[in-house]
Amino acid sequence: MRIHDEILDAIRKHGSDAYPEECCGFLLGSMTADGNDVAAVTPVKNRRKTNRDRRFSISADDFQDADLAAHEQGWDIVGFYHSHPDHSAEPSATDLAEATFPGYTYAIVSVFNHRPQEVTAWSLSPDRSRFETEPIEITTETPVTP
Repeated sequence: MRIHDEILDAIRKHGSDAYPEECCGFLLGSMTADGNDVAAVTPVKNRRKTNRDRRFSISADDFQDADLAAHEQGWDIVGFYHSHPDHSAEPSATDLAEATFPGYTYAIVSVFNHRPQEVTAWSLSPDRSRFETEPIEITTETPVTP
């Protein structure tokens, strides 16, 4: 994943603001043969009714809205992000069970006591059996916000 630090900061801030609940949102940009270029994020409300400190849910309407916003800028949805309050930024068994899109980037920010920590990126293996570490490359291009 290639991303500007300002966009990573937006993910970190969303995680901090949502603490002690999980935050969630979309990564918008372009898919390339060399990985996903993230040009913007679209935060969304965690639609989960229970266990919001350990789970998140994104509605179909949120997905459609983010897809429309991306296409208006000439982008695509290239992945998702969410936070892990008081846990590491590694995918959980639930994250794996609920991931459905190989080729997308799954970014996770760990947040401890309102303070964002590490941000990691993952890709779902083609057979959907595991996550693989995806390197994060910080770009110097100024991010464009939809």
